Amino acid sequence: MGDRPIRVLIAKPGLDGHDRGAKVVALALRDAGMEVIYTGLHRTVDEIVTTAIQEDVDVIGLSILSGAHLPISVKLLAKLNEAGCDTPVVVGGNIPQRDHDKLRALGVAGVFATSSELGEIARGVREAVKR
Repeated sequence: MGDRPIRVLIAKPGLDGHDRGAKVVALALRDAGMEVIYTGLHRTVDEIVTTAIQEDVDVIGLSILSGAHLPISVKLLAKLNEAGCDTPVVVGGNIPQRDHDKLRALGVAGVFATSSELGEIARGVREAVKR
């Protein structure tokens, strides 16, 4: 990576129409010295993977409030694998504690509930890049 900042794609997959949290996280990551690309609302998994590859991001951050975090993560990780892309994925939003280990078992590099502090998220993104 050299001296360039960590590049993060913040994506809002599916039908979830609430993006205030994603925008707050995006600003916090920028304040932490990262470069952030925000997809906007209602992105498909294919759009997210294509954007991640085109933008050469270091981390993909999914913001999911709809409760569909498990199926969306499964589909995204499979599409990334198909594309030969090993970009780490972190997931944030309304994620029940019981699903944190399930997401990690799928290969998600970090899980952040809505109660997560912004500094914790920035540290988690940096850790995901180091792996």
